[in-house]
Amino acid sequence: MKRGKIMLTGAALGLATVVAHAQSTEQLQQALAQAQAAAAQAQAAARQAQAALEQALAAADRAKQSSQAAAAAPSTGNTTVSGLTVTSGANSATLYGLIDITLISKNHADAAGHSLTTPQVAWFSGNRWGLTGQHLMGGTGDMKAIFRLESEFESQTGDMDTPGTLFNRDAWLGVESKTLGKLTFGRQNALARDPAASAVYGDPYGPAKANLEEGGYSNNNDFKQLIFYAGSATGTRYDRGVVWKKEFDRLVAGLGYQFGAVPGSFGTGSTETASLAFNGDNFTVAGFLTSANVANLRHRTESIGGNVQLSPLVRVNAGYYHYTAELGGGFGQRKDNAYTVSTKITPPGAFDYQLGYQVMSATNAGLTGSGYVQNAFADTSGVKAVATGKRKTLYGSAFWHMDKSTEFYVAADHLTTTGGYKASQANGFTSQTEFGLGMRFKF
Repeated sequence: MKRGKIMLTGAALGLATVVAHAQSTEQLQQALAQAQAAAAQAQAAARQAQAALEQALAAADRAKQSSQAAAAAPSTGNTTVSGLTVTSGANSATLYGLIDITLISKNHADAAGHSLTTPQVAWFSGNRWGLTGQHLMGGTGDMKAIFRLESEFESQTGDMDTPGTLFNRDAWLGVESKTLGKLTFGRQNALARDPAASAVYGDPYGPAKANLEEGGYSNNNDFKQLIFYAGSATGTRYDRGVVWKKEFDRLVAGLGYQFGAVPGSFGTGSTETASLAFNGDNFTVAGFLTSANVANLRHRTESIGGNVQLSPLVRVNAGYYHYTAELGGGFGQRKDNAYTVSTKITPPGAFDYQLGYQVMSATNAGLTGSGYVQNAFADTSGVKAVATGKRKTLYGSAFWHMDKSTEFYVAADHLTTTGGYKASQANGFTSQTEFGLGMRFKF
């Protein structure tokens, strides 16, 4: 537009000058023709400038939409991937997924003590595909409707992770804005395991900073069991859940509630969780409180932990969990104290390394029918026997990141139990050693 105004002004000045010095009608006609040509050029330039401005605004709007869609894309392990995003006006949807193949070798793979080497359920990340999206609501604010549908499958067989349940990982709808925060309804992670809470210290594979996304803890290995302390009345996810999370500058707060589903008993099967985290310059501190009604028996976890970025090379994570559960059959109360310490080492280049150790100390823990210690928040109403003991796991891994989508890894862990603590993974033996070799692809 500016260029057009300049040309129009120049044409007017040129016309005035020529008219002032014109000596004949012929000269005046020539001057008029020149002025008209200049005006036409100026109008064309103005139209070009207007078209360029409209294109720039449209591109900026598309970039904003893509950025918001990418921000909504889930974390799939060490890297957040943007997936394939389709945008139309105020709407956007992203198709994403992860495939993790692991060749696992372990001893004490059955009650006879045999060893086993075979592809099994992925070591680090549940294989999944999903759809997530948003709709920018009308008005001048930033309020948007958001959703996620996420399904898990087993890469070694192609089976559904939960037979008969398509979206076993996520099936929720919600709203989000800077003022409101993030409010979601439906099947989703238990709040306590998310990056708003214990994911920043549960193991070295989670994020360093608390945030509003879902995620938390590695998948299928002998040190996974710590995640159950961050669970709910239905395991490590909520059915019929409502979760609110919001960032207040460096603070990240969360509230979660899981509705029960027993007619005539509103509280049976319900879970309540509150979490709070603080993101410092080179550290994060977080914690949560969870209380659940499991078959009308009360289960509770209190936890606190965090991480420190000692240098660009080294991050250290640590956390503590205290869990109690009422037991049926007159067996009193279970009391657990657990802690974890781990580190992530990220030298320049394509490799990074993780090392961790955790201890789960259980007192008066209910046993399954096979004599194994129950996971935290399991149904304890039918307990027939109890045990006291410890479960200890040392683990490590190394990743080779080919690019943002593809990586290879080696991993190992060593489990030991003491006292009356028997772990189902070790099939009654007091130890188990696992090795894993895998590849992950994110899209």
